[in-house]
Amino acid sequence: MSETRTIKSRGAVTIDVETCKGCELCIVACPPRVLSMSTEVNQLGVHYPRLHPGCTGCAACLMVCPDFCFEVFRFEEPVLTTIEEPA
Repeated sequence: MSETRTIKSRGAVTIDVETCKGCELCIVACPPRVLSMSTEVNQLGVHYPRLHPGCTGCAACLMVCPDFCFEVFRFEEPVLTTIEEPA
């Protein structure tokens, strides 16, 4: 059985996976822990981050990324989203 939780998101994130060099700094910087490294590789031959539901748009990933792979789009008003998590 899965559990649900509601998050307040202030924005949305996009990732340019082809410019990622796989440093993984974004993974440890992400407060809601919604980034993980993919099993696939990009054109550089490295694993890149994958975004899972629950992003709050905090921009921590953007701030630590040395390759500028992240872009954050801010919402005018925060959006409440309910996500299901495995138990």
